[in-house]
Amino acid sequence: MKVLLTVERFVTKAETGLLVLFLSVMVVLAFAQVILRNFFGTGLLWGDTLVRHLVLWVGFAGATIATSEKRHISIDALGNFLSPRVRNAVRVVTNLFAIAVCCLLADAAYKFLLEEKEAGGVVLLDIPSWVALAAIPPGYLLMGFHFGVRLIQNVSEVLRKPAEAASP
Repeated sequence: MKVLLTVERFVTKAETGLLVLFLSVMVVLAFAQVILRNFFGTGLLWGDTLVRHLVLWVGFAGATIATSEKRHISIDALGNFLSPRVRNAVRVVTNLFAIAVCCLLADAAYKFLLEEKEAGGVVLLDIPSWVALAAIPPGYLLMGFHFGVRLIQNVSEVLRKPAEAASP
């Protein structure tokens, strides 16, 4: 379990680094566009398009980080009324469901990416449109990975003896 948590921490640090990079590029590009337009009457033709596509990458990086920090969307209204063991059992089921959904969405996104590659569209500066969308399949797979880590943690909590669960 320790190895898996170490791998997850490394992956989360890499995701955070990418998120910071993408956000920095977005801020610099947006600022440059404002300066160029207001003071020089021009702008980068590709700047706004790149910022729009970076929003997709930032969204997936943020979603994977939120999932690793157990801050992804969840509804815990009933969880407060359940015993810790039952709550962990419910979390096992919800994590399994989340993993299944992430895998299905990653598969659909991969097929979409292949179709986009076959279509041969271009986003900007001769960059194929499929490159701009390449964050989607790995984003879903990384979320599934983080849900998988949570699943393993919850299964170990469910299987733990009641006396162990009660001790600090």
